[in-house]
Amino acid sequence: MDWPLVLTGLAGSTAAGVATGVGALPVFFIRSLSPRLEGAFLGFAAGVMLTAAFRSLLSPALELAGAHVAGPLVGHAEVVAGLALGAIAVQLANRFAPHEHFVIGVEGVPTESLQRIWLIVIAIALHNVPEGLAVGVSFGGPDVANGTSAALGIGLQNLPEGLAVAAALASINYPRWIAFSVALATGLLEPVSGFVGIALVSWIDGLLPCALAFAAGAMVWVVSAEIIPETHTKGHQATATGALMAGLILMVVIDAVLAGG
Repeated sequence: MDWPLVLTGLAGSTAAGVATGVGALPVFFIRSLSPRLEGAFLGFAAGVMLTAAFRSLLSPALELAGAHVAGPLVGHAEVVAGLALGAIAVQLANRFAPHEHFVIGVEGVPTESLQRIWLIVIAIALHNVPEGLAVGVSFGGPDVANGTSAALGIGLQNLPEGLAVAAALASINYPRWIAFSVALATGLLEPVSGFVGIALVSWIDGLLPCALAFAAGAMVWVVSAEIIPETHTKGHQATATGALMAGLILMVVIDAVLAGG
C-alpha cells in the first residue's frame, strides 16, 4: 500500500470534513436561516458536488479507462459499472436506512425506536459518506490536482452546508451545542470514508477507474435525489439554481488555477 498517498487522501478528506464544523460555528450566534438563504446554501453545494463528480472523478476515470491494460472497451465498461453501482448503493441506503430530511421528511424503513435527531444524523451521514469517499479516491487519480480540487471544493461547500444543518437543528429547538456537535460529527465521517476509498485504490491494482466512477455516481445521485428536491420545495428555485451555477463556476475557476491556467 502506498502510505504517503493514503495519508494525503486522508488529510484531504479530513480537511473537507472539518469544514462542516467550521461552517456550523455561527449557530452559536444565530438560530435560523431564511428559506431563501438555506436554498442558496444547498444549491451552492449541489453545484460544487456536480462539478467535482465530473471534473475530479469521472474525467480521470475515463482517462484511465482509455489506457486500461485489457483495452479501452474493458476500461470503459468498468467505468460504466462503477457509475451504476455508486448510484445503486446510495439509493439502497436511502431505501432501507431510516432517516429524515428537513424538507422532504422521513424516508427509508419506518422505525419507532429512533429519536428524530438520530434520523436527521443518518440523513446527513448518507450525504457526507459519498463526499469523503470522493475526496479520498480522487487523490489516487493520475493528477494530484484533481484530489486537491475535490478536497477544496467539498470543503468550501461544507462551510454553508454545516451552517444550514446546525441552524435547521437549532430552529427545531435543539440546543445550539448539540446542533454544532451534530454538524461537526457528521463532517468527521468524511475522513473515515475518505481513508477507506484511498486505501482500497492504493491496495488493489486496477480498482481506481471503477472506484472513481463509483464515487461520481454516488455524488450525482445524492445531488439529484436529495439536495435539489430540498431546494425546490419552498418557492426559491431561481435562487437555488443561481447558487448552483455559482458553485459550478467557482469549481471551474479552482480547477483552472490548480492547473496553472
